[in-house]
Amino acid sequence: MKTGAPIRTTCAYCGVGCGVSATVTGPRAVEIRGDAAHPANHGRLCSKGTHLGETVSLDGRLLAPMIGDREAGWDEALDLVAGKMRDCIAEHGPDSVAFYVSGQLLTEDYYAANKLMKGFVGSANIDTNSRLCMASAVAAHNRAFGEDVVPCSYADLDEADLVLLVGSNTAWCHPVVWQRLEQARAARGTRLVVIDPRRTETAEQADLHVPIAPDGDVALFNALLAETRRRGLVDEEYLAAHGEVDAGFWEALDAAPGVPAETFTALCDLVAAHPRMVTLFSQGANQSVCGTDKGNAIINLHLATGRINRAGAGPFSITGQPNAMGGREVGGLSNTLACHLGFGEDERAEVEAFWDAPNLCAGPGLKAVDLFRAVHDGRIRFLWVMATNPAVSMPDSGFVRKALARCPTVVVSDIIADTDTGRLAHIRLPAHGWGEKDGTVTNSERRVSRQRALFAAPGEARADWRIIAQVAARMGWTEHFAWDGPSAIFREFAAMTGLAARRGKALDLTAHAGLTDDEYEGLEPFQWGGAQPLGARFPTPSGKARLVPVTPPAPAIDTEFPLRLNTARYRDQWHTMTRTGLSPTLSQHRPEPLLEVHPLDAAELGLTDGGFSRVETKQGASLYRVAVTEGQRRGEVCVPMHWTDAMAGEGRANRLPSQAVDPVSGQPGFKNAAARVVAVTPDWRGFLVRHDVAAPEGLLYWTRARVKAGWLYELAGEGTIDIGALLPEGERIEVVDMARGMRRIAVRDTGGTLLAAAYLTRSGQLPPREWVAGQLGLDAASTAELLAGRPSTPLPDRGPIVCVCHGIGEKDIAAAVQGGASSVAEVGACTRAGTNCGSCRPAIARLVEAWTPIALEAAE
Repeated sequence: MKTGAPIRTTCAYCGVGCGVSATVTGPRAVEIRGDAAHPANHGRLCSKGTHLGETVSLDGRLLAPMIGDREAGWDEALDLVAGKMRDCIAEHGPDSVAFYVSGQLLTEDYYAANKLMKGFVGSANIDTNSRLCMASAVAAHNRAFGEDVVPCSYADLDEADLVLLVGSNTAWCHPVVWQRLEQARAARGTRLVVIDPRRTETAEQADLHVPIAPDGDVALFNALLAETRRRGLVDEEYLAAHGEVDAGFWEALDAAPGVPAETFTALCDLVAAHPRMVTLFSQGANQSVCGTDKGNAIINLHLATGRINRAGAGPFSITGQPNAMGGREVGGLSNTLACHLGFGEDERAEVEAFWDAPNLCAGPGLKAVDLFRAVHDGRIRFLWVMATNPAVSMPDSGFVRKALARCPTVVVSDIIADTDTGRLAHIRLPAHGWGEKDGTVTNSERRVSRQRALFAAPGEARADWRIIAQVAARMGWTEHFAWDGPSAIFREFAAMTGLAARRGKALDLTAHAGLTDDEYEGLEPFQWGGAQPLGARFPTPSGKARLVPVTPPAPAIDTEFPLRLNTARYRDQWHTMTRTGLSPTLSQHRPEPLLEVHPLDAAELGLTDGGFSRVETKQGASLYRVAVTEGQRRGEVCVPMHWTDAMAGEGRANRLPSQAVDPVSGQPGFKNAAARVVAVTPDWRGFLVRHDVAAPEGLLYWTRARVKAGWLYELAGEGTIDIGALLPEGERIEVVDMARGMRRIAVRDTGGTLLAAAYLTRSGQLPPREWVAGQLGLDAASTAELLAGRPSTPLPDRGPIVCVCHGIGEKDIAAAVQGGASSVAEVGACTRAGTNCGSCRPAIARLVEAWTPIALEAAE
């Protein structure tokens, strides 16, 4: 454990790549601040980054290798992994082996896995969960630019006069980028347009919301380009010098935007008036069966108008994971070699020579969805999953679980002992988590930053690159993987980028190939390619970028499943919650998975706000609590993607989408599935708080969320209310109200400390959860108060929590507005809400707007 001076590292979450200043304060304890010197965030952090310190405990950690259900030593586990892989290759060939890796890996880990698989096993069957979030942007870049290059920097957001946000709830999913946009609006009056089917908190704060239909992006941008040309705004001089346009390209553009005429005119007017324009696009664009075409439609507009390769302008893909970009650089995707190289004969020869690779793969491997199909049908018989949870995150996850259950050998490297994927593994290997990792990541603007270790590795955990190298050594390739630390891997990778640079590609880290270990340890964040990486010449054979013709998809119609299902992220949660789910602070905002539905659709379907519903598709079904909201378009519903078997009995989003993928990128279409919704009425409902983790069984619905001294469970069931199995041993105090079908139970230990409390009803009102959860671990509450579910002296009702950093609720903000606060800043001055990480500022702005005296009078 390192203590004392702050350690500069990088956040574990999204692709913004924020710098973190971490001060270790004790065993598995750390104080987190933003790194003011890091150019990605200048000291800002979102709610998730701010509360990283709540996620570094050893709760639930995998601390030793496991073979089946028994603990094993490293030598036995590694011998078994290498032996199983060797036998599989010998009997079924190298393509019977696959790795499925993750943007949670560091670049050095990624490089080691890619080198082992493609260069030495001899198969390209290594793909990454970045296939699920960024593959379509990669494919669009390659089609247009000849290389996977994001031609923008965060500094462009400071200089843009107009920013289009496409398929991005930026205020929730990339809050530090949102804070940067807020600053630009204040400093220079930057205008914001949100193009999204949902009226998200980001859309509510925009100058214009364009509510397209699901997968309506291509039609909109084609029409926008056609109208831009009609207005004479195409930069013919730039196109002649830097662009290739196919014959008939302009004539094929459809001028039908798919949105109301007045909205489209307002959008065109903004685009015409503001040539310094950045288009930020994210998962709403990428996670589609036409995601690559969406990316190219956006890029086409920027190329045609010359709004690229200049300050304050360009198409900007913002990544979802901390090292999605680093994985792309080293060949983590199955359809590339390392360093942005393809499988051409010359490129293969250069990679083979650089690696001294005896078995370099001959061509691309299987992309994620096809890879798991191959596991299912037996073509892949050895699968190694690293730092990801495909049993939850893959589309049609029920099929993926069946595939994993059929696979003869499943190896999982992870930090968590109990994951949905780990439950199906034969061998589990304990890896380093954030705070123990040591290496580099690359963010959305191509900036390489260091992640540095804060703590010694717990138990038997090892770095992913070291685990990979030790398996490679057991397979006979010791000298090719004989790195003594991550710095040696980084030097090798940096030198290898010379192969790309000699081919005119922008990826060039060769200036860092000679770093000493000390220089690597002190490495400052740097951006490869510079602010405008494409320069005067694009990395294509002609040196020009290509405008790619794209066609809008036909509208999807399914009478059996008439609704369109979208999936989304929550502000304070991350992926499958193995990290953020440990934080009591981050669990306050949205502790349950909610089905968002328009009020008119809810009325037609018999849904009530706070009630329950079952979402059904051809792939599967899952149960959700209902949230009725005007922000959801009619005919469409939305659910979150975070919940797993470890955190809930229902609410599993990825049971629902199909295996349909973009034909170019192979990225699944999570955002537009055919669905139907059925109202569900449980016989009883309730909640439970307890100091430790329970294992509910046989319930209609349950979820759990972290609270300060334990866990809060939401429960619903059919038939008899049988809560006994969910209560710990101890002194039980119980009261039953037969008239209302109400049952309340408290369990204390011999010293009087509250271990658990349950509140169940068939028809009555349940008490508020906050006070009850706060009594866990205490012995001060009276029996009468516990059974009532409230203190004898009522606490202020603060309403739903808006600002998790300071615990400020909606009613606190309402009181501030009624007291005269008329802006986010004034609410912050009164309540502190929004003054720390800023992730809640869009919500505060919406509430201020709704609760001003004029708005309240109009509502009355």
